[in-house]
Amino acid sequence: MTQPPKPLIIFEMANNHMGNVEHGLRILKAFAGIVTPYRGRFDFGFKLQYRHLSTFIHPEAQGRMDIKYVKRFEETRLDETQFKQLREGMRDEGFQAICTPFDEASVDLVEAHGFDFIKIASCSLGDWPLMERMASATLPLIASTAGTDLHVLDRVVSFFEHRQRPLTIMHCVAEYPTPAAHQNLNQIDLLQKRYPGHPIGFSTHEAPDNTRFVQMALAKGARVLERHVGLPTPEWPLNAYSSDPLQTAQWLAAAQEAMEALGESEARYQPSSSELESLHSLRRGVFVREALAAGERLDLAKVLLAIPTVPGQLTANDLSKYTEFLAKEPIPALGPVLLDKVERTDNRERVDDILVQVRELLQASHTLVSTPADVEISHHYGLDRFGEYGATILNLINRIYCKKLIVLLPGQRHPEQYHQQKEETFHVLHGTVQMLLDGMPRTLRPGELITVERGVKHDFWSETGAVIEEISSTHFRDDSFYTDESITRNPHRKTLLTYFFG
Repeated sequence: MTQPPKPLIIFEMANNHMGNVEHGLRILKAFAGIVTPYRGRFDFGFKLQYRHLSTFIHPEAQGRMDIKYVKRFEETRLDETQFKQLREGMRDEGFQAICTPFDEASVDLVEAHGFDFIKIASCSLGDWPLMERMASATLPLIASTAGTDLHVLDRVVSFFEHRQRPLTIMHCVAEYPTPAAHQNLNQIDLLQKRYPGHPIGFSTHEAPDNTRFVQMALAKGARVLERHVGLPTPEWPLNAYSSDPLQTAQWLAAAQEAMEALGESEARYQPSSSELESLHSLRRGVFVREALAAGERLDLAKVLLAIPTVPGQLTANDLSKYTEFLAKEPIPALGPVLLDKVERTDNRERVDDILVQVRELLQASHTLVSTPADVEISHHYGLDRFGEYGATILNLINRIYCKKLIVLLPGQRHPEQYHQQKEETFHVLHGTVQMLLDGMPRTLRPGELITVERGVKHDFWSETGAVIEEISSTHFRDDSFYTDESITRNPHRKTLLTYFFG
């Protein structure tokens, strides 16, 4: 089975390199050490932000220290060569490389530096000139959605879908730090329902010591997580929403704990031996009411279901109308039925195969059947000989009048029988049917009818396969008397079930 991709954790450096390449490289190295124990559970990336400041900032605003973001961006400015050093440092430390470009020139640089992903900032979602440029790149996209109206988000998703660009959609709240009451983690559910087929993630801005929200996001299905990180120094303390290495290690431990608690999602989980033992001890064990001889079939009507069970004992959960058990050796009265003392045959697969063949024959004959249908598989000499002897009967109506469909597979024969109370008419819908009425042969072709009166012995078969409409007086249970009395004595000659033929 193909394993689902591991969740991707993105460490956002933003401007926490502080305009110093060596400090940025120290951040990469410090966090490479932090993630080592978690690489088996997660993939990791580091993210930079690119701005072409000479055009991104208005000429008259350049150099203004009284404007918050102008001051921040200019004080942490790096040139192209320096950014490339950080990009190479990501590769050296084993991180996927991600970048948020805030203008078209920066997208050019992202491509030139060989990043693995383009990240769209929340403030840029709906910046159509920039998104047009991003769409022309060949890189997969990750989009944060903070504050975006659903109408705009619908247009953005449609825009990238139309251009066949892979898009991950991140729930995000642009408050720094984001208080608990404003996390809105249920938005992850909304995004998953609204945009199926797109991975959904969570870009976090909560306080650095919080480890609960990442667990909740993972539990809701977020598979990309973004966290602001940095390396504090006396000169450069961290902001209120960036995590230092210790805080990040605690956050990762919480994320790993959540993934372990979530467990398997692509297949049913494998229970532990202690869980199975506990369940077995609480289930009703199978005991025989009367002694069972070697080779004798376990009759479900004659078993005692009770506690306590013993190790290795058959339980009520193992019983099914599709499963047969034959004793390998004698079992005393009130004794437990042990799994290694019986031979088990599961007929479910055989029954399913029969139903598939019946459905195909009905489709080939253009016979429409209301579903679900009450189905009787008659296997007079056992399922192993069903291809020779038997029939599949769909019980449609049983009132004063009765209607059934009888399906004979190619080469199948229904053994000779008669009825004391029921009179029936056979109308052949498909195939050719050979019939004996009190020993007199008849051949019936599609569209032909024949009436079988009470007491008349009849058996029938088809080399081609056939669908027969049976119309009769009320069907009575135990009104079928077989020439071969061993059939009448066999209480296990029928399998009854409900089946959808649609």
